[in-house]
Amino acid sequence: CSSDLKYKIAEGGVTADAAEDLVGQGCNLIISNSYGHQTYMEEEAEKHPDINFVAMTGDFAAISDLDNFYNAFTAVYQSRYVSGVVAGMKVKDLVESGTLTPETQPDSFTADGKVKIGYVGAFTYAEVISGYTSFFLGARSVCPTATMEVTFTGSWYDETAEKEGAQKLIKNGCKLISQHADSMGAPTACETAGVPDVSYNGSTEAACPNTYLISSRIDWAPYYEYAIKAAMNGEAIDADWTGTLATGSVVLTDLNENVAAE
Repeated sequence: CSSDLKYKIAEGGVTADAAEDLVGQGCNLIISNSYGHQTYMEEEAEKHPDINFVAMTGDFAAISDLDNFYNAFTAVYQSRYVSGVVAGMKVKDLVESGTLTPETQPDSFTADGKVKIGYVGAFTYAEVISGYTSFFLGARSVCPTATMEVTFTGSWYDETAEKEGAQKLIKNGCKLISQHADSMGAPTACETAGVPDVSYNGSTEAACPNTYLISSRIDWAPYYEYAIKAAMNGEAIDADWTGTLATGSVVLTDLNENVAAE
């Protein structure tokens, strides 16, 4: 078994070009890892029926009528919920310790006494919505007085927009920020402002030691093992595969020392 990796493939015709190159190299399992790659992967799968194509985070393989085109994703909302619990515990601790009160920081509370937290999202896609909903439900499970404001950047990666989104939320009084965005924009904005942060897809503790709490992330290794073994053995691959906390496909980084004592 051998592999070839291609990096920084944009969402567009270059996706098809990259796939064609891999076909020419003799690859019989080709995997893309961005939602915008999906259309081109489906086109390639139709052109090469004897080769397996996987569109990570895709959503229409099952209705494509192609036996060699598959989608894979994870129930990342599960780890987001747990990270939301960590966030809710931190907010609850700030309130109960008297560090955060309506009298001293009125902009951080709504008129009916709910404490504000914020979330920087990428797009208004189901993936993002389910993620921030799960995070919020996790926070509310331990801090029922929490309310959350969400802002969107319109990009999976835009450090300036993500930083500005976090800064806007902080200016509006949000006392904790999480994100579904890939850059260091939001975490560094939180570190500068001294606002606790729950990051995504990896720990930001080294760059933001004072504000980072925890991060939820995806681990694709279980799927790679499953799909590669299936392709090698000529076995069927699920048209829609979902990894979970139980399969080790969604995980949480280590807690920082500044989390709630509880």
